[in-house]
Amino acid sequence: MVTAEREWRITADPTVCIGSGSCVLAAPHTFDQDDEGTVVVLQPTPDENHRAAALTAVGACPVRAITT
Repeated sequence: MVTAEREWRITADPTVCIGSGSCVLAAPHTFDQDDEGTVVVLQPTPDENHRAAALTAVGACPVRAITT
């Protein structure tokens, strides 16, 4: 039996974000910060080349503003 990989999407709650920048440091292809330092998701569904870094960034967020 072949099991389809679960499609996942990264979301961020800007009202929770404190602007630490850990997401951008871990996954600059997936995240950025706006002029106020709040997280911006550039790639909600990163390709395989950036997926591991994106998941590291999710775990690195000190206030859990980023989820999958």
